[in-house]
Amino acid sequence: MAIPSVDLADFTSGDPARKAQFVQQLGTAYETIGFVAVKNHGLTDALTQSLYEQTEAFFRLSAEQKKQYEKPELAGQRGYTSFGTEHAKGSDAPDLKEFFQFGQRPQGADVQANDYPENVAVAELPQFNQTFEQAYRSFEQTGRLLLQAIALYLGLDGQYFDSRIENGNSILRAIHYPPITQEPKSAIRAEQHEDINLITLLIGASADGLQILTKQGDWVGVTSLPDQIVVNVGDMLQRLTNNRLKSTTHRVVNPPREKWGTSRYSIPFFLHPKSAVSLCCLDSCVDEAHPKAYEDATAGEYLDERLREIGLKK
Repeated sequence: MAIPSVDLADFTSGDPARKAQFVQQLGTAYETIGFVAVKNHGLTDALTQSLYEQTEAFFRLSAEQKKQYEKPELAGQRGYTSFGTEHAKGSDAPDLKEFFQFGQRPQGADVQANDYPENVAVAELPQFNQTFEQAYRSFEQTGRLLLQAIALYLGLDGQYFDSRIENGNSILRAIHYPPITQEPKSAIRAEQHEDINLITLLIGASADGLQILTKQGDWVGVTSLPDQIVVNVGDMLQRLTNNRLKSTTHRVVNPPREKWGTSRYSIPFFLHPKSAVSLCCLDSCVDEAHPKAYEDATAGEYLDERLREIGLKK
């Protein structure tokens, strides 16, 4: 399935007509399907290549080497999480993946340090943290622009999200789905789920496998061109908009048997607001036909709840 494609250069062009068209295209896609492919997104080919090189180098380390970067007390929010630890909400079956998470390094005097543990440095890879920091900032800027467009689509001030995501609790996650070495119990590598955050920005994964659930109840594969990133709505944005924008269910399936011996790498950026930001449904998204669907909660409270549901926090 070719998901809707938008060009971020239209939004930043300075041309009011192109900007308005981008806002409408993005908003319509997020109301109907929840996913778009974005070109001219600002991540350079060199940075993307370096990010994948560092990711693959980390996962080639021995199990003992990787284990020293696992910090269970951080609930998987920084450093390494070993294979089979995380599961989808409502599922007891562990996902067939291991991952490394890199988080916010906040700036300014109003920062609550407890929200931002230190990132975990990988001694064997001196360029690892520098590369992830560069990618983090690039994703953050792209996400800010997309949220400005979303705000305009919702009839809000274009900078509505800017202060809410500044020093936000966003996460850059490098995922490794190892080769399949024996008959799997399931055809699913990562069980069906919705993302927790506002929006997720995903560089094209190293292999096919991502599928989304359509309104008709069908699973369809998602494809995007090499120069595009895939960006989808998360549950926080769905809550904020009282279900107007859709957090689409998606999963990762196993490759064909002839490709079982290959790894799959995926690097999503989960864009979060600051923990204290309210996810109370926007007044403009609540009316008689669309009564308020969610209890009030802060982003931090909701994240804590979801981390427990997926097994990362006890």
